[in-house]
Amino acid sequence: MGTSKELSAWHLVLPQEWNQAELVQDKLSQFIKMRITSRLYQQSCRITLFTRKHCGLCIAARSVLSDVWDSRQFEFKEVDIVKPESQAWKDLYDFDVPVIHINKASAPEEDPQHATKARKLMHRFNPEQVKAQMDEAEKD
Repeated sequence: MGTSKELSAWHLVLPQEWNQAELVQDKLSQFIKMRITSRLYQQSCRITLFTRKHCGLCIAARSVLSDVWDSRQFEFKEVDIVKPESQAWKDLYDFDVPVIHINKASAPEEDPQHATKARKLMHRFNPEQVKAQMDEAEKD
């Protein structure tokens, strides 16, 4: 909430019939909404798609993730395992793409050394499976 000086400045631009108590209540309401939004954001997920060019299953995986996005937003990252900087991921998933890792948005970035512990889906999956894994990630 703002200081009394800030509230007084706001009060000056409001109609005379509004009193400071109403303004304080409105500011408090806005603050609570921001806190709730912030808390929901902390619960959201990050999905990392490991993919490569000319991969038909990867196109289908993107479509599934698009369907999930329509009802439930998440942070998204795509890793092309063929790029030189992704060699460690290529060593892991060369013949397994598409693979998605599902984590809380606040979790550390994916690390190839910890991939065996990752919450993941591979090859073919549907929106319900993705959402179920998102639910589990949010509980952690």
